Amino acid sequence: MANLAEFLTNNGGLFWAWLGIFVAVAFSGMGSALAVGGVGQAATALLKEEPEKFANALILQLLPATQGLYGFVIGFLIWTSLGDGLTTAQGMGYFLAALPIGLVGYFSAKHQGKVSEAGLQILAKRPEETMKGVILSAMVETYAILAFVISIMMYFNI
Repeated sequence: MANLAEFLTNNGGLFWAWLGIFVAVAFSGMGSALAVGGVGQAATALLKEEPEKFANALILQLLPATQGLYGFVIGFLIWTSLGDGLTTAQGMGYFLAALPIGLVGYFSAKHQGKVSEAGLQILAKRPEETMKGVILSAMVETYAILAFVISIMMYFNI
């Protein structure tokens, strides 16, 4: 236990910053991966019968991928700020800045994937109405964008 306390005393800033990188990248990435995978499975079933609908199915599949990208950007920004003089307070600030995109990114990607999967049903039955499914799915993206902006604002205020 003394070794852990000594480690955190000497490296608290780096510990918290690395934890922030993990939260931003891992959670938003997991949400995107799960959602893109689910939509991809549903799209594959549709494309077995109607391969000409590939481009529209791909658009619906790619929509929930952006949350992972937002988390990566925040993680990368934090990574570029790592250094020997990083204080524990700064490291905790980076960790807190990672939370909005990590958490909101995970849940918005998960639910955007569900809406995108439902949009594939529009594509299957009424391909001329596919953009309605894209728009409905993009509405979920709004919350990921808001979380990304908050994470950016928090990062630049550390």
